[in-house]
Amino acid sequence: MDPRQQMSDSDMSLRQVIVVAVTVALCALDGFDVLAISFAAPGISSEWAIDRAALGVVLSMELVGMAVGNVVMGRFADAWGRRPIILICVTLMTIGMWMATTATSIVDLSLWRIVTGIGIGGTLSAINAVAAEFANEKRRSLCVSLMVIGYPIGAVIGGTIAAVLLRDNDWRSIFVFGAMATATLIPVVYLFVPESVAWLCEKQPANALARINIILKRMGKDSVTSLPPPAISKQQSRTSIFSAELAPTTILVTLAYALHITTFYYILKWVPKIVVDMGFEASSAAGVLVWANLGGASGGALFGLLTQRFHLFKLTIGALLLGTAMVILFGTGFDNLYQLSLVSAAVGFFTNSGVVGLYAILAQVYSASTRATGSGFAIGTGRGGAVFAPILAGFLFAAGQGLQTVSIIMALGSTLAAVALWLLMRSSGRTSTT
Repeated sequence: MDPRQQMSDSDMSLRQVIVVAVTVALCALDGFDVLAISFAAPGISSEWAIDRAALGVVLSMELVGMAVGNVVMGRFADAWGRRPIILICVTLMTIGMWMATTATSIVDLSLWRIVTGIGIGGTLSAINAVAAEFANEKRRSLCVSLMVIGYPIGAVIGGTIAAVLLRDNDWRSIFVFGAMATATLIPVVYLFVPESVAWLCEKQPANALARINIILKRMGKDSVTSLPPPAISKQQSRTSIFSAELAPTTILVTLAYALHITTFYYILKWVPKIVVDMGFEASSAAGVLVWANLGGASGGALFGLLTQRFHLFKLTIGALLLGTAMVILFGTGFDNLYQLSLVSAAVGFFTNSGVVGLYAILAQVYSASTRATGSGFAIGTGRGGAVFAPILAGFLFAAGQGLQTVSIIMALGSTLAAVALWLLMRSSGRTSTT
């Protein structure tokens, strides 16, 4: 039997579940890091006496690094394997977080934030492929969805821990904790995340058959006597995401991710400032952001369960359109903290469901030979574009536009993303399959 088919058709073993759980933990590091730098920002600004413009540069460096890591490391994950790239990238994250504590200037800190971002970006590209390839066909979308909800879970945990650390320590304590938490995952990945069977079948490196059988035994599967023919040649795999067959898919799915993530980051980056401008305390603003991430985690979990029963593309399009509506509703403004928290949770619920759906679609539209490259390109390009999301919103506010107008404009990203997915669904004939 083709080992890929065996992994796809049989029930998931405990070892497969553990692999998926590790990808959830790795994705949580992304969420922790994004919110941690936000909590560290006031201390950095105060200690170094820098203005908001300079601080904004520091906050953007991580996203720049992530864009590079997604694209570059995603290609390496398809060329060299998922496992070595994850180990390299988690090591880079550990180094970047630890060295941030030694920074004495904006230049130093920006450099180490880029290093951290490269590690995070590369990890995200690789684990999206790992979650898909260690899941069976029935649970694939669910496993990818669970992996993605690690992000808001990490954001909530990271925000809570950061708040506790800052009571008695300076901003560096956040990165010390982040480095230690990341370092603990290096041996976990080494011990519990083997190379992907699908990747070994596609690339067929030296001793591929022996490696596949070792992994199959660990996963509780039957060994095989020969390798299946690779679905794509090595030369084709380097350029296939822009081949005549896949180029429309790559363009549309990348456009959908980039547009939606613009809306997503508008909420993530601007909610605290908007809430403070409404007259609430900074601590209350942080609480509203935590509620947005709690909503995101619950939305992602429910979305994953719904993928077991409903069409993935249609479900994602619905989440994107409802996310648009919730962002617009948030823009109407509310005069009490309870309503703000409730609406923010609803915004997080639907916008993160959209992100979860897009990750699941990326895992579905690419084969094992191009999955990390395709995911990395789409996520990297989207994250690169997300750098400008807070800037665009800031420009609109500075131009005198009110919260309602800015929210409507920024919410259009999710609407246009839904249109791009609808075009992809129609062009690829995915209207009646999950």
